[in-house]
Amino acid sequence: MNSKKAWISIVSMTLVAGTIAGCSTGSGTDTKQAAAPSAANTPAAEKKQPVTLTFWGGVPEENGPKAVVDAWNKQNPDIQVKYERFVNDDAGNLKLDTALIAGQNVDLFVNYSTTRLQKRVDNGNVVDMSAWKDYNIDEKMGPEAAEWKLDGKYYGLPTKKNIYFFWLNKDALDKAGLPVPTEWTWKDVQDYAVKLKTDKRYGLVQHMEAFPDPMDGSLAAKKYVKADGTSDFNNPLVGTWLETLNAMMQDGKATPPLGEQLTTKMPVETVFLKGEAAMMNAGEWIFRSANDLKANPRDFKIAFAPVPKVTKEQADYKIRGGLGDTISISAKSANKEAAWKFLKWYADGGMMPMASGGRIPSSKDASAEEATKLLLGDAAGTYDQDSLKKVVFGKFTTYNRDLPQQVMDLRREEYEKYFLGKQDLKTTLDALAKRHNDFLKQSKK
Repeated sequence: MNSKKAWISIVSMTLVAGTIAGCSTGSGTDTKQAAAPSAANTPAAEKKQPVTLTFWGGVPEENGPKAVVDAWNKQNPDIQVKYERFVNDDAGNLKLDTALIAGQNVDLFVNYSTTRLQKRVDNGNVVDMSAWKDYNIDEKMGPEAAEWKLDGKYYGLPTKKNIYFFWLNKDALDKAGLPVPTEWTWKDVQDYAVKLKTDKRYGLVQHMEAFPDPMDGSLAAKKYVKADGTSDFNNPLVGTWLETLNAMMQDGKATPPLGEQLTTKMPVETVFLKGEAAMMNAGEWIFRSANDLKANPRDFKIAFAPVPKVTKEQADYKIRGGLGDTISISAKSANKEAAWKFLKWYADGGMMPMASGGRIPSSKDASAEEATKLLLGDAAGTYDQDSLKKVVFGKFTTYNRDLPQQVMDLRREEYEKYFLGKQDLKTTLDALAKRHNDFLKQSKK
């Protein structure tokens, strides 16, 4: 019995020893397969593939976005960003919206109006920013950011200051004995335009997109409606603006007639920078072209004036401005956290290379001094610094155009009929109010 127990003990010890040896040496085919993976072969040790984000924006790559993306990619090898440019017009926005709906290569994208953003939110294509608690948008961007809220929520991060103002050929003003305005009306603009026009120079040029700004500035404070909730598009102030601009169109070269501007597709900023117009109604984005003295050589100094009111008495007149370039994250992005990390960096100063093209960061954490230096570049001496500080960096009561696209379309159709001589002022005002009221009624159903 004892010899049997001893034999069993010897066999057991031999098996245990063999098992230990097999585990420790990894010898034999079976033990290789059973062996625990070495640290070098574990997934954690494998080279991690970087996340790639696609960022859609309307600014040409060479005007800032490439420098921004290159700087980020160098600092963040684990999250690489690729820039996709779309033209900020109807066709370009349709291209973006199609990609968003299909979930094709869109992680972040820029919204240039609340109207566009609202449509994308309604279609379920945008992430609600309240999903993240580590960034206080109101604190970072200031009270103007709230104009981008939809139903009390942020669906994008407004990253730049929108600034609209008049660009002035100061040499032409000096020659005509006209001071740089610090506060004025559209009647004053008419007076300046008449005095500044010549056979080879318009008094004023402006982009078609800016035409209804006086209408918005007059009505935005009360959300475009009267106290009874009906349309305020027939407000007498709208009539005053229409009459004033129409008179300028009929007065030789005070401002181009609408028909001429439509048929020639007038390159407004080029006309101004070539000295073929004494004034231009535009905004900060023109610095991109104005600073490029090789492409746009000029021999005159540029001054700046605030956007004019319709009448002096308007206490609640607002200037189009606020914040813009609101960047959203696609609801279908597979890398939302990585996109959020990039977006915070971009807003708080990463976007600084965009300042040379007129895009001033809105975040309080971005350097205003650095942005100003980049904004003016080597052309700083070609600008009137006093008016620049008062207007470009001044404080004004602003609005962000947030009318539904259908309303913007209908009002453009009506005021264009007036400027083209197809209907009179009363008919225009009546049609504006009626069509707006029809829209308001339909929206309540």
